[in-house]
Amino acid sequence: MSNTTLLVNKDKLAQTRLVTQDDAPLAQGQIRVAVDTFALTSNNITYGAFGDRMGYWQFFPAAEQGWGIIPVWGFGTVLQSLCPGVAVGERLYGYWPMASSAVLQPGRLSERGFADQAARRSQLSPVYNQYLRCNADPLYTAGTESAQALLRPLFTTSWLIDDFLADNAFFGADTLLLSSASSKTAWGTAFHLARRPGLQVIGLTSAANKAFCDSLGCYSRVLAYEELDAVPAQAACAYVDFAGNAGLRLAIHSRFPQLKYSCSVGGTHVEQLGGSKDLPGPKPQLFFAPAQGQKRDAEWGPAEFKQRLGQAWNTFQAAVTDPRSPWLVVQQHRGAEEVEAAYAQVLAGRGDPREGHMLSLR
Repeated sequence: MSNTTLLVNKDKLAQTRLVTQDDAPLAQGQIRVAVDTFALTSNNITYGAFGDRMGYWQFFPAAEQGWGIIPVWGFGTVLQSLCPGVAVGERLYGYWPMASSAVLQPGRLSERGFADQAARRSQLSPVYNQYLRCNADPLYTAGTESAQALLRPLFTTSWLIDDFLADNAFFGADTLLLSSASSKTAWGTAFHLARRPGLQVIGLTSAANKAFCDSLGCYSRVLAYEELDAVPAQAACAYVDFAGNAGLRLAIHSRFPQLKYSCSVGGTHVEQLGGSKDLPGPKPQLFFAPAQGQKRDAEWGPAEFKQRLGQAWNTFQAAVTDPRSPWLVVQQHRGAEEVEAAYAQVLAGRGDPREGHMLSLR
């Protein structure tokens, strides 16, 4: 058997190469999984943009210097197993390389799943190392795999952003500015924030995506980036930055003397990424979802954490997939050429923001 992988130039994310190699034999304790389908969103572009800083390139390191493999969320089927307790044919949900297959080293097996205990992942966030057995996952339904792959990781991040802000009393802000408002993580965050009383949630987006963001109904107001002056300069704001656009960040920090908090989540505006030195106001803080998740897991206990997350997911998924007005329309891309084209489209921010892209290299 062979494995096909999409490699990305770490310094120039638009440069990609497809590499096919013969599979190496498994070692005792390992499994080989067919990566059947995976989601590609602006969140994955963020993994590439912050790959060195946040360690995302380390999950599935490429053999070639200067090239990396962007991690993705999706579903796989066990092809081979030299690990007692993991059966051939098992369906798994988790974190994969952009490839046709992956080798894992399962450990800490339970009825619900296991952790990949490969040495290279031992120092990385355990949240990304967990693999769930679909037949024991309470959030899994066979008919909604695409929605799960596209939205579940983003939903968890957005739910934790909302929880983090509430946990800190919104840093004294009553107006929240969300950039890249058409991105799924941004409108997922707005969905939760909209349920908090006394907050104004303003989505900032391109003029072309204003109508889409308005149609979601989760933003108090939607403004094009060039309409930032419509927000009163004396507003007590917090900025949640999904775009990573250095120019926009400077404009927001400069306009609002009462900016209470500035939070960096993503980097969807790849061409406008930049540092945050010498900004007026609060220093931007990088939000790392697993840290807030681990805090709540310790405070609430694992059972309550999972219960709260599950309840919130069911509410969110019902709204997003409502057939009367779906927030998400799934597009399928299969094969090397279609995967490369879909990656280029998502990287460039082109296409209908209502679309969600499911890919397969098999």
